[in-house]
Amino acid sequence: MTQFVGLDNYIAAFQNEDFWGSMLFTAGYVVASLILVNVVAFGLALLVTIPLRGVNVLRTAFFLPNLIGGVILGLIWQFLFGQALPTIAEATGIPVFAENWLLDTTTAFWAMVIVTVWQMSGYMMIIYVTALMSIEQEALEASLIDGTNGLQRLVFIKLPLMAQAFTISLFLTLRNAFMAFDLNLSLTGGNPYGTTELISLQVFREAFSFGNFSSGQTQAVLMFVVIAIAALAQVAISKRFEVQR
Repeated sequence: MTQFVGLDNYIAAFQNEDFWGSMLFTAGYVVASLILVNVVAFGLALLVTIPLRGVNVLRTAFFLPNLIGGVILGLIWQFLFGQALPTIAEATGIPVFAENWLLDTTTAFWAMVIVTVWQMSGYMMIIYVTALMSIEQEALEASLIDGTNGLQRLVFIKLPLMAQAFTISLFLTLRNAFMAFDLNLSLTGGNPYGTTELISLQVFREAFSFGNFSSGQTQAVLMFVVIAIAALAQVAISKRFEVQR
């Protein structure tokens, strides 16, 4: 028998510590991924736009991790963090990887961020490469005549003209980080003790593992609202830095 419960599910969701714990963990993961993915991607874009031999090979190599599915990627890095890196650390005496990073909440968080950066940077790099190559040569030549150095051209010429690329890349990174599911499931599974559950995995388990479809749907709606607000705020802020070309 169907029973109308009004806002009871939303009240229960707001009082659910596991849900908000996952939301807080996801927020930290999103912020770290947003910054590191785009910093690394932009650095790679600068590297592969230098006129050097073999630059196309580098572009392909940096982009390849993006072609690996999240589940396979998680299993590969689970082996690396759990067995390969501790073995190397024991042989070389490097203490940083001596323990399995996936067994501690803090190191598991950074393990997820590292894998995310490794996977997504190549894709965002392509966006930045396209933006760098589309900058008018006249603007760069004019800056050379004005006596600017490489850093000044990057900060005052290239970055403002690439603002639209930053808007797109930040939005895609934000969306992918908020919606990360398969990597979280295969790399940590939410362990230890559910402390590394991203919000997508939390909602999935609430609905399909525990059979609480109503509360799972409620949490999904709240997740959508949070993502929408964050995405709209990011786009609105980024748009302010764009210049007319």
